[in-house]
Amino acid sequence: MIMKILTVHNYYGSAAPSGENQVFEIEGKLLRERGHEVSEFLRHSDTIRAKGASGAIQGAFSTPWNFFAARAVRHTVEINHPDVVHVHNTFPLLSPAIFYSIGHRAARVLTLHNYRLFCPAAIPMRAGRVCVDCLNSHSVWPSLKHGCYRNSRLATLPLAANVALHRNLGTWIKQVDAFIALTEFQRDRMIEAGLPENLVHVKPNFYPGNPLVLPWVERRDNVVFVGRLTAEKGVLALIQAWLLWGASAPELRIVGDGDLRSESERLAASAPEVPVSFLGQLTSAEAQMEIARARLLVLPSESFEGFPMVVREAFAFGTPAAVSNIGPLPSIVRQGENGVVFEPANPQSLLNVVRSLWEKDDGLERLAKGARNSYEVLYNEDANYNMLMTIYQRAMEVSQQRRNII
Repeated sequence: MIMKILTVHNYYGSAAPSGENQVFEIEGKLLRERGHEVSEFLRHSDTIRAKGASGAIQGAFSTPWNFFAARAVRHTVEINHPDVVHVHNTFPLLSPAIFYSIGHRAARVLTLHNYRLFCPAAIPMRAGRVCVDCLNSHSVWPSLKHGCYRNSRLATLPLAANVALHRNLGTWIKQVDAFIALTEFQRDRMIEAGLPENLVHVKPNFYPGNPLVLPWVERRDNVVFVGRLTAEKGVLALIQAWLLWGASAPELRIVGDGDLRSESERLAASAPEVPVSFLGQLTSAEAQMEIARARLLVLPSESFEGFPMVVREAFAFGTPAAVSNIGPLPSIVRQGENGVVFEPANPQSLLNVVRSLWEKDDGLERLAKGARNSYEVLYNEDANYNMLMTIYQRAMEVSQQRRNII
């Protein structure tokens, strides 16, 4: 069935590359390639960042309910008559008000790229540790008490207002016809926090195309980390593990930038004989080449991930992954099949697991084959497209049922 689909997204600032932006783009491309008529409704956070303080105020007031965006989306829907409106991100310039403006004119689908529906910080983490207080208590008071967004109560206020308002209005129960969780773990957490169980479906991220796998003998003798250099990504624990390993460790190539860049470099410089290289922020193609040439990807996350883009890239290129035993990661990277698992925020555990694997003659190469197999079975275009179409069909059925009730 050929569908008319309106995709909706608020792009994050261009200074901070976002996996959500990538998913929005590759899904739209996939749908067009399969013959569907796809239109877009976009907003860009750069437009308010450029305004400084006034832009921050505009974003704050837009976050819970933006009448102007809602009216514009309704107008777009009335012109295009889509079968499905697929929303990826409403923060900060769109707001969940758009779901009300769409109404029953189309089936409404929302991808859960993070936990922002119930967690004002979006990432369930506080003071360097996992925090699910707002999710478990069904309240935003913990986030306001601790100033979870950008360590500021004032900055947290509009996000908390957004969560509280739409929980109380029943927006997520009445105004969305299908939610897309990226993993079973995320699905379970969001249902516990308040989403209707029958409306939450699982569809992981995918890697487009069918990339060639670099032969094992042609790969560099190195390990790669790709991601933001921030607390939730665990980069300091990773470097500490390498310092414990010492000069005999393989080269650790760190791709990315972030708040902990300077501290990470200082820590690595304290033992110059340990091979740690900082490559900075690379283009997507350059970062993927680093993954494709490496013998292992390490993801030492210390908070819940959605579905890390770097893992699906690693699997597509036949690169095994070593990940923290936290959130959905151990269900994506299965111990001894396509990678290995270590304890989060524990440099010694990271060291023990990775070094033991590195010293096995054929361990990494065997896991590399398992990683590519995971891609071919679960994370390729065909599998993802079929899942997406099933979710769209289900959303249309729910939308029709709700329309009949009215």
